[in-house]
Amino acid sequence: MVAAPSGTPVSIRRVLIVMPALNEQDSVSSVLAQVKQSLPGMDVLVVDDGSRDRTAELAREAGAKVARLPVNLGVGGAMRTGFRYAVAHGYHAVVQVDADGQHDPGEVGALLRLLDEGADIAIGSRFAGKGAYRAVGPRKYAMVVLSLVFSKLAGNKLSDVTSGFKAMGPRAIRLFAAYYPAEYLGDTVEALVVAIRAKLTIAETPVLMRRRAGGTPSHSPGKSAVYLGRAGLALLLALVRRRPSVDSSDAA
Repeated sequence: MVAAPSGTPVSIRRVLIVMPALNEQDSVSSVLAQVKQSLPGMDVLVVDDGSRDRTAELAREAGAKVARLPVNLGVGGAMRTGFRYAVAHGYHAVVQVDADGQHDPGEVGALLRLLDEGADIAIGSRFAGKGAYRAVGPRKYAMVVLSLVFSKLAGNKLSDVTSGFKAMGPRAIRLFAAYYPAEYLGDTVEALVVAIRAKLTIAETPVLMRRRAGGTPSHSPGKSAVYLGRAGLALLLALVRRRPSVDSSDAA
C-alpha cells in the first residue's frame, strides 16, 4: 500500500470508524445505516465487547467489519483492538463512535477538520455550547474538576475530557495501539494523560449529544454517586504511572 502524502488532508485519506458495542442489538443496525449515509466510503469496525445478544450478527448484516472479543473488556479494551486493527491495515485516522446512537455521524467531519489543522486528538465536546446536554450531581462536579486539570495540563481549554466521541490521527493511533487503558474511566482520563505526556496536541469542537437509540445506559444512578471519587482516583493513577512515549520503541 502506498501511503498518502503527508500534506494530504485526513478527510481524504483512509479513515476507520471504530464502534465499541456491548449488547446493542436494538440500535446497532440503525446507527450503522446513519454512518453509511453520512460517511460514505469510510470503513466501520464494530468491536463486539463480549455481547450476549445479536450485536455482532446484525453489524455484519449491516455491512460493518466485526471483531468479537470473547469476554467484556470495556471501552478501553475494545478501542485498543480498533487501534491495532487500524495500524495493521494502514488507516490514517480513527474515529470513535458509540453504537447506541448518541453520537451524530454528521459531526465526524468537524472532528476530522481538527486533525487536518494539526491536532493529534480531536474531542467532540458536549459542553462547548452546542445542544442542551447537561451533567448533574457528582458527575457534573467531576467533569468541572477534570476539565480544569486537563486544560492546565494540555495548555488549552478542554471542556469535556470524558467524551467518547473522538478522532485520532496517525501519532495517536500508533501510541494507543501500543497502550490504551482499559480500566474504568481509563479510556478517557488516563488516555488523555498518556497523550499529553507523549506531547500530542489535543483540541475540541462542540457536538450535539442525542438520545440513545436503544439499549441500557452504562451509567446508573448508583454509579453516578461514586463517579467523583473514581474520576479523582483515575486521574491520580494516570499521573503517577509511567507509560510509553509515542516516539519510543514501545509505541512502534
